[in-house]
Amino acid sequence: MDQRSWVRLWAALGGDPGLCERVRLVPRTSPDGSGGVLPARLPVRELARSTVAVCALAAAEFEARRTGRAVPGVGVDDGAVATAFVSERHLRIDGRAPSTFAPLSRFWRTDGGWLRTHANYPHHRARLLSALGVPDTGGDEALVAAVAGVLAERRAEEVEEAVYAAGGLAVAVRTPGRWSAHPQGAAVARLPLLGLERLDDAPALPPPSAGSGPGSGSCAGLRVLDLTRVIAGPVATRTLALLGADVLRIDSPRLPESADAHADTGFGKRSALLDLASRSGRASFEELLGKAHVVVTGYRPGALDRFGLSAGELAGRRPGVAVAELSAWGGPGVGPWGGRRGFDSLVQAASGIAVTEGGPDGDPGVLPAQALDHGTGYLLAAAVLRSLTDQRDGGGSRHVRLALARTAHWLQHELEGAKGPGEPEEVREPYDPADWLDETGGPLGRLRHAVSPVAYDGGPEGWSRPPGRPGGDEPVWG
Repeated sequence: MDQRSWVRLWAALGGDPGLCERVRLVPRTSPDGSGGVLPARLPVRELARSTVAVCALAAAEFEARRTGRAVPGVGVDDGAVATAFVSERHLRIDGRAPSTFAPLSRFWRTDGGWLRTHANYPHHRARLLSALGVPDTGGDEALVAAVAGVLAERRAEEVEEAVYAAGGLAVAVRTPGRWSAHPQGAAVARLPLLGLERLDDAPALPPPSAGSGPGSGSCAGLRVLDLTRVIAGPVATRTLALLGADVLRIDSPRLPESADAHADTGFGKRSALLDLASRSGRASFEELLGKAHVVVTGYRPGALDRFGLSAGELAGRRPGVAVAELSAWGGPGVGPWGGRRGFDSLVQAASGIAVTEGGPDGDPGVLPAQALDHGTGYLLAAAVLRSLTDQRDGGGSRHVRLALARTAHWLQHELEGAKGPGEPEEVREPYDPADWLDETGGPLGRLRHAVSPVAYDGGPEGWSRPPGRPGGDEPVWG
């Protein structure tokens, strides 16, 4: 494996460098034998390998601390990694492929450039159309044509600001150079890839005991409140659930999640609805928080602060908790966009990735996977596990911060793609995604899904439960 990427990443997590020798790699060729998996101009394969490697190593380290044994060996198989990084594409629900991008979530030609929009959720679609002055009438084909006609006569940057002001999601497609010169790109570049902070001197919470929760594994008994949406945050909490954590996802009844999205990232979790704006909902949340070890948030930065859910306030009410926060652009105080909403596709477009991966005719392109989402998700899980491991020695409430835009900067400017030691071409095995797909029955139907790429000797065995219906569980610990 490329030592320059994942070993440095492990060091950034504060891990013991000697443990890196525990990792072994199984490289794979693409299905047609033409090269490695996840082919791209940027080093996407190295991003995927590295983030999964440190996540698996953090899980193995956590397991060793729980059992008192030596840290087990970690396996990173290109096939499992590549399949998991496009898990939403492999998913089938009773044979049906789920909906991924809505018709209005796409690139558009504008007067002098390209624009990327995201309108998968009904409220984002409505805000986009309102900002453009396009009535929501007719079928999808007619609506796409109407939006294209409006955008062809407007400047991308002007639309970007107008849609944001309306609460929607759109960004102008920029070159890497234009993004580096943009105040937000410059602010993101100054951030650490991993924000790891000790908030106070609170004693560590009593370690979870095996058998105290529904799962088994290195995180058995760990209680995780999951307040995340879309891919990155749910991938992180799905991974903690794989390791045995009791993960309870909380959504607002006003903003329910799609069943298709939950079918991909809801493995091992329970899902409940809580209205934090109501007195009863807040009381239920505080009861859950009083027994939680970890809180993971992924909403627009600052959106949860009015409910007292900032990292500092959470630690004040639950001393010793680990709070992990995920943002698109860096979070409050990080450039002019720090508090804005965002998604992987938008970050790719704004940061220059879409131009780098574009075609010879100048059309923008995309990475072979939503790698910013998936990679940041595995990094987030790794940072939580490392924080909990360090916490056992030094105590203190912990704060973890990651941003999709900072992961994009790492991919573009800091992650090297050269072949690393121990990876001669002749040892590569052929890659067939079917080798890392499984079928599971459950409340959502018969699911064909990717298995997790996070693996170490002796575990994990797999998720304890299939995804249930979004919001279908009671807001109580298992």
